[in-house]
Amino acid sequence: MERFGQQDELKLDFPCDFPIKVVGRADVEFHLRICEIVCRHDSVFDPEVRLQRRDSSAGKYHSLTVNLRAISKEQIDAVYQDLKACELVLWAL
Repeated sequence: MERFGQQDELKLDFPCDFPIKVVGRADVEFHLRICEIVCRHDSVFDPEVRLQRRDSSAGKYHSLTVNLRAISKEQIDAVYQDLKACELVLWAL
């Protein structure tokens, strides 16, 4: 019996596009480091095409949406692990 609020794990058909939102302080280094992390796990990642940036209203923070070309759950988990380990990342979803 399923408990209230319990969700099944997201089921994905690989390969697929998998969006990841990453937030950090508005800094060129933040943008470069996120691209470096994603490129480590996605050899076809092109920031010109697969990355969108939004600035906070005060301009202190950047929100980057990265469209990862995911080939496995392990790859997605590894990207999240590296993003969380990066001192420039405030949070990643």
